[in-house]
Amino acid sequence: MNAIPADATTGTDHDGVLNGPDSRAATNELLSTLRAGRYTPSAWSRFLARATMRSVRQALHHRWALLEATMLHAGLAALADPRHRPWVAGSWLLTISHLGMLEDRGTLGAANTLTLIRANLPALEHRLGKAVPLLALATDWLDGRISRATGTETRFGRQADFLADTAVWTWFTLRHEPNGWLRTATFAAWGASVAAVTAASFAGGAMKDLPRSRWIRPAATVQVIIGVRIVLRQISDTRRKLHGEVRPT
Repeated sequence: MNAIPADATTGTDHDGVLNGPDSRAATNELLSTLRAGRYTPSAWSRFLARATMRSVRQALHHRWALLEATMLHAGLAALADPRHRPWVAGSWLLTISHLGMLEDRGTLGAANTLTLIRANLPALEHRLGKAVPLLALATDWLDGRISRATGTETRFGRQADFLADTAVWTWFTLRHEPNGWLRTATFAAWGASVAAVTAASFAGGAMKDLPRSRWIRPAATVQVIIGVRIVLRQISDTRRKLHGEVRPT
């Protein structure tokens, strides 16, 4: 069902890798071919065509996950502020185009579903209000616990978790965080990391992993700081309300 002629796109025997379940091998094949083509317009066209073909094949191969992702995002879009529905649409497109990273799993599972919900919390701010960052922290803790407890960790989950954190906390600091240093730290911990890994992967012709240290974890540190500030702010607001004070806007 997934087989295509070897010369359908590039004329090489490497297209068999794109039909296989190993998402990393497929990504490396795509990136190495792009690099070998010296990033010319024709190389980019080939890269995008082959990447799209793999995404479509993998989405059809993971039919239940495709259905789950579509239904989940349809529900989120119905709840979202109409102005923020493009956010939900972007999340859906990213999700269905990377279902190959589920590899041998046929469904999203509870942990990945929570991650995707977290990624779309900004679109629900008009309903959730100040609960958005608290729900982001809670779902981030919970999806990791679930995936480890059930043995359902996947490349899809790891990448989606980091991208969800990047989207939510970058949005939150831009919209609600007055501290300039913390804004800078947020961009460095998430946005700059995503940009650096993406650039290194394309330049090197192979997927690079974000360096991880057991002791030094900038993103987790920034998230803790943001979380503490949110809790302190909530306590301060509650005290003001109890004393009949109005917080300056």
